[in-house]
Amino acid sequence: MRQVYLDSAATTQMRTEVIDEMTRVMKEVYGNPSSTHSYGRSAKSLIENARKSIAKQLNVTAAEIIFTSGGTEADNLAIHSCVRDLSVERIITTKIEHHAVLYIIDYCKEKYGTQVEFLDLQECGTPDYDHLEKLLKDDAKKTLVSLMHINNEIGNKLDIYRVGKLCRDHNAFFHSDCVQSIGHYEMDFASLPVDFTAVSAHKFHGPKGVGFAFIRKGTGLKPLILGGSQERGIRAGTESVHNIIGMELALTMAYENLEKERDYVKGLKEYFKNQLTEKIPGVKFNGNCGDHENSTFTLLNVCLPCPADKAAMLLFTMDLKGIACSKGSACQSGSQKGSHVLTNVLRDEDLNKPSLRFSFSIFNTQEELDYVVDVLVEYLASI
Repeated sequence: MRQVYLDSAATTQMRTEVIDEMTRVMKEVYGNPSSTHSYGRSAKSLIENARKSIAKQLNVTAAEIIFTSGGTEADNLAIHSCVRDLSVERIITTKIEHHAVLYIIDYCKEKYGTQVEFLDLQECGTPDYDHLEKLLKDDAKKTLVSLMHINNEIGNKLDIYRVGKLCRDHNAFFHSDCVQSIGHYEMDFASLPVDFTAVSAHKFHGPKGVGFAFIRKGTGLKPLILGGSQERGIRAGTESVHNIIGMELALTMAYENLEKERDYVKGLKEYFKNQLTEKIPGVKFNGNCGDHENSTFTLLNVCLPCPADKAAMLLFTMDLKGIACSKGSACQSGSQKGSHVLTNVLRDEDLNKPSLRFSFSIFNTQEELDYVVDVLVEYLASI
């Protein structure tokens, strides 16, 4: 059976070079980075060189990069500490953020009584920037704005510079989950007015279980995990050396090949979109994902012209045909609930139709996309 992987927004295939380098590190550099002997010093040196390299890619200082287990931990660190330690009493966000953000905001609301304000959304799912500005003008309470740079389900791109400037102008903290953008877009945090962000290595062909938080110096963020002085005292626990090295190499390769690989993946998305439009009358593209300017080049969220009672077997059928895609965030794959993003974006008539998220990478081909289109056409013709 043919195998086609179109779920790179959930996780990406690791580059061979990354696997080889991680294997070498596991074999040769196994000391604890906190140990003072030569084995420990060797591991520590690798970590600090990786930190400097990552910081250089983002145009920040090495001290502003804190290694974590991934994006979820980095999101939790920033939001929880802002409320607990930095006197934030109000959080402004949207209802279509990743659950790594929404769940910790709910926790802060329950535990600390934090006021939560949800921005209005435009019809396509883009936050209403005028509403944000209006809310920020009421600055009686110390405020954190948390808005993701690229939505992981519908691909919408936030005007991150505009939001950051609004936050600076009104003395608010700005946290942005950049899990779907780091490694795919150039990011200059020296000029980008963001205070905190979250990154996961497995979104740009690196290993799972490792990421980092960017924490702008001077913000005063405090640790959530205690037990050691690792990561400048912000994140206790022995560092995962091989994962950190794999992440740094994956990020370096992503930016070294950025223009070429982005053009290739963008071409795949455009080709897939055109084939679907031509061969499936009535197909729709959710959010801004059909628009290159206002969405990421890495995914397409497709609403298919199919009755709700005939849609239940669609994802199962795709899997039987060897096609990996998603009906929403991979973090929610075990839930029977529908997508909270689509629920807040789509009209009822489209919400009752099946939507699938297809996400692309450099390892995909046009031939694979032709196969997927043929499977969809065959399925829709059979109902």
